Amino acid sequence: MEAQSITFALKDHAGGFETNPGRVRLGDLASFADDVLVFLRGDSKEVDAQGLEVAVRDGSLAIQTTPLMAAPRLFADLRALLDGELLQGIEAKRREVIERWQKSARTARDLSYKISAPFLDRAVIVSADSDYRADDADQWVQVERYIRGEIQNLGGATRSNAHVRLPDGSMLKVATNKDLLRDDKENRLYKTAMLRIRAEYNVLTRELRAANLVEFVEYAPEVNEQELTRLTRRGVIAWKDVGNPTAWVDELREGKH
Repeated sequence: MEAQSITFALKDHAGGFETNPGRVRLGDLASFADDVLVFLRGDSKEVDAQGLEVAVRDGSLAIQTTPLMAAPRLFADLRALLDGELLQGIEAKRREVIERWQKSARTARDLSYKISAPFLDRAVIVSADSDYRADDADQWVQVERYIRGEIQNLGGATRSNAHVRLPDGSMLKVATNKDLLRDDKENRLYKTAMLRIRAEYNVLTRELRAANLVEFVEYAPEVNEQELTRLTRRGVIAWKDVGNPTAWVDELREGKH
């Protein structure tokens, strides 16, 4: 397939005027641009969305990408959106964007979203009349768990949150309580921290979302050499009569079956 440009369009009259390149509410522009970036990047990040050049077009508010050469998963997900409104097989990040757009379009009937590209038979339209939804097997449950990561950003003027870079390189936004941050005496910015959070957990994709901070947990990755030496000595004494520790453990395991 030759390089393809993709156009994302927002049509909105909710502010009492038609959203267009000449007049748009700043919050709407920011959230729409962020959704487009997330959708293009997806889970596989095959598109360098941060460095991608775009053009703002007339007609509502439309963002058109420069031609994309190699984005097979993105192209496949766009075709899948035309095949049916059940978001099965769509990458999770893109599925979240479409679900968010669908929810917004149902709330405000004069709001809709359109994705078009030359290789698509028709445009993908998310509106009050569409019914894009996740598979019933794609379930989110409430969990409480511990996560470890580097704090990239902490605080906020209106909404307080922490941006945590997890060990796999992904970023998780965690809503925080301003009082908790104010009373915290530790400078945690750009340091690895352990957090206890409550969040929604996807039992199918193992993703976390809508995370809220419960507390920071003391985290000490340094090894206590004296304690390690003491435990090693105890282990040597306890295992001194065992000729082959591996065979001994295997024998114990077999005895339990």
